[in-house]
Amino acid sequence: MRTRMSRSLPLTLVLLGIALALPSLAPAQMGASRLLSDDPNNWPMYHRTYESHRYSPLGQINKSNVKDLTVAWVHQSGAVLQGLESTPIVIDGVMYYIASNNRVFALDAATGKEIWHYYTKLDPITSTLFFAPYNRGVAAGYGKIYFGTLDGRVIALDMKTGKEAWTTTLLDTKKCSCNFTGAPLVVKDKLILGQTAGEYPIQGKIFAVNAHNGEKVWEFNTIKDDPKSWGGDSGKFGGGGGWMTGSFDPALNLVYWGTANPAPDYDWGGARPGDNLYTSSVLALDPDTGKLKWYHQEIPHDDWDYDSGLGESLILDRDGKKLLVHQNKSGFVFVYDRTNGKIQNVWPMNLVYNWVEKIDPKTGELIGRNPPREVGKPKFICPWIAGGRSWNSGSYNPKTKLWYNTAMEVCEEVTVEKQTPVTEPAAALFFGGDQVAKHPPGGEAYGHLDARDPVTGERKWTVHYKYPPIGSVLSTAGGIVVHGDVEGVVRAYDGDTGEELWHFRTGSGHRGGPISYSVNGKQYIAVPSGLGSLVLGLYPALWPEVEHFPAGSAMFVFTLK
Repeated sequence: MRTRMSRSLPLTLVLLGIALALPSLAPAQMGASRLLSDDPNNWPMYHRTYESHRYSPLGQINKSNVKDLTVAWVHQSGAVLQGLESTPIVIDGVMYYIASNNRVFALDAATGKEIWHYYTKLDPITSTLFFAPYNRGVAAGYGKIYFGTLDGRVIALDMKTGKEAWTTTLLDTKKCSCNFTGAPLVVKDKLILGQTAGEYPIQGKIFAVNAHNGEKVWEFNTIKDDPKSWGGDSGKFGGGGGWMTGSFDPALNLVYWGTANPAPDYDWGGARPGDNLYTSSVLALDPDTGKLKWYHQEIPHDDWDYDSGLGESLILDRDGKKLLVHQNKSGFVFVYDRTNGKIQNVWPMNLVYNWVEKIDPKTGELIGRNPPREVGKPKFICPWIAGGRSWNSGSYNPKTKLWYNTAMEVCEEVTVEKQTPVTEPAAALFFGGDQVAKHPPGGEAYGHLDARDPVTGERKWTVHYKYPPIGSVLSTAGGIVVHGDVEGVVRAYDGDTGEELWHFRTGSGHRGGPISYSVNGKQYIAVPSGLGSLVLGLYPALWPEVEHFPAGSAMFVFTLK
């Protein structure tokens, strides 16, 4: 039966009827717009914005008053194994964060009072995995909190209640021994994330699922199907993956994602003939289809486990150019024209390296490669397998135009060993060698926090650390830089000079990402505290006392007195 709308019906009721008849449109538009808008009070995604700057435009806490910071509240996750590696997010006064064993929390961001928690019921297989039990972050959108799990799933929770909205299984973890440990990225109506794979004889992928229902939309195989790139059957066991969080450029409709190292990590000669695409590369993907638009392989035929799957790909504009700045694990920083992937510059963050003589700053060519290839004979290589920097992120301040970033000046002895890939009944680790940490020639190993021009590499100031730092960095419009060290001290520095302005001892070292946000006009700084990670297992060879540094898993939040 056809009905007609009465002309006398009030306009407000007509509009209300339309809204109720189309409930799916409003959330979709709101979800996309909230992530594109830059509300200074919020920290709505892993790197805060799609540009991956990890910069807060809040300035209530500044260089003149940061000395008055005091603890506002502390939240304990109750899961201390491998520490607290995540970066929290804050939206409209609520903090969401994930801890080890995929424990997810929603807290009142002003008081720390728990609103809800979700403890993921994990497959027992996760207790046997190499990449476990940590997770580095969640994503938000469309009224949901999203995260990847240790047993190969993606889960969406209702933001208000913490109840499960949907779950999707993308990986056969019992077979591949792979999982998800990085924060997903919401791009338009999709959720994008990559898997662990680099140390296993499998093929790693990057996935996109529908953010509303979890249905898989596309997947990108980081192992190129090309016998020239992967000789023999080596591609079957190629590793790769994209385990950390990428960036999104709305203007160009491109997602930038770094990929992991090939497997085996070390090649004894002929283990994987070819350049091994698309491992140790930066990819520009169409987020709608997953199609590759451009790529650059930073380390062709990676011989050192210097993959490109690190913590951020900085989107910035300089002198009329659209640039992408990406640090490779080797310690070298690659600067691209992000419209086409052409190299604009390459510069070393590290002071100590011998794996190459140099990298051509115009072409990206590796000059004077120094690979460990002789089976059973230790080879001295700098930097170590943890990299010139690990997966932790730096921070770019658009006001100072400085990138605050950490580096590790540590070397290693690599001993290559032939290894047969094991895939049955489940994939086994496929390293092709082993390593032990060593001091650099003529001096002690150490770490540093630098303030640099991200395009030229020019350094303005530096702060040294006895123990190489592995936590992420925060910068703010208040002119401060916040960073926590391995010993458990979080500090605020003057962003212009590097002068220490404030410090606080949290009781356990820092591996996660500090953030800043505001609730009811009051600014806060949140700092995850909890020492852990696989990298930390390398430290005792040089610093035996680190083995006894206390573990933990607590969210410390500070504000002005």
